[in-house]
Amino acid sequence: MESSVLKSENFNAWFGSAQVLKDVSIEITRNQVTAVMGPSGCGKTTFIRCINRMHELTHDASVSGKILFDDTDVYKISPILLRRKIGMVFQQPNPFPTMSIYQNIIAGYTLNGISLTKIQKDDVVEQSLVKTSLWDEVKDNLHKKGTFLSGGQQQRLCIARSIAMKPEILLLDEPTSALDPISTSKIEELLYELKKQYTIIIVTHNMQQAGRISDKTAFFYIGELIEYGKTKDIFTNPKHERTQNYITGRFG
Repeated sequence: MESSVLKSENFNAWFGSAQVLKDVSIEITRNQVTAVMGPSGCGKTTFIRCINRMHELTHDASVSGKILFDDTDVYKISPILLRRKIGMVFQQPNPFPTMSIYQNIIAGYTLNGISLTKIQKDDVVEQSLVKTSLWDEVKDNLHKKGTFLSGGQQQRLCIARSIAMKPEILLLDEPTSALDPISTSKIEELLYELKKQYTIIIVTHNMQQAGRISDKTAFFYIGELIEYGKTKDIFTNPKHERTQNYITGRFG
């Protein structure tokens, strides 16, 4: 039976006086991939940044309504704890440039002052790299800089860095838009595997990608959630004209 891990209720967000999300209510199902789609500037990235309170890093950001993570309001959880539970991977691969591959993986522990023994660190690094299919590619170069890897490998390293903290949810903001088709395919295969252990929310402009890897799709338009449901239904039988227009390429 499907169970929800995350729920927003009449959620609104502003940057200064500009409202970027309007009354968004959605339930995200555990251990599924949910794609968030819509034209540029429709609030997709803002929505996922609100989920782990990254949007607060913009000085004039404000919100109203609720986002509940396992029935707890995210605004009543310390942002540091919340971001351990809800990891995020960005559009451009961003390994910490001064750190080795090994240090990148355990960075979350280091930055949060969580001490691990050498054996625990080794285990976290190996497990995270195995899960992201990187271990065999980098195991002999763990103490080289993460930036020497290819773009696709760097993005998988960033995913490994996120899952090293054992989150429940993984947020990805167009994680393949800077990658070539082969690297994109590897990331898609990876996300398909990772949903067995994590709930994944991915912002994507790529409708083929949403169709290939997501279980459900949310379609946003000018800050509003227009339609949300099983990806197959959204693509083959959308209920709203705006969704239909977007999917058939009439705008966006």
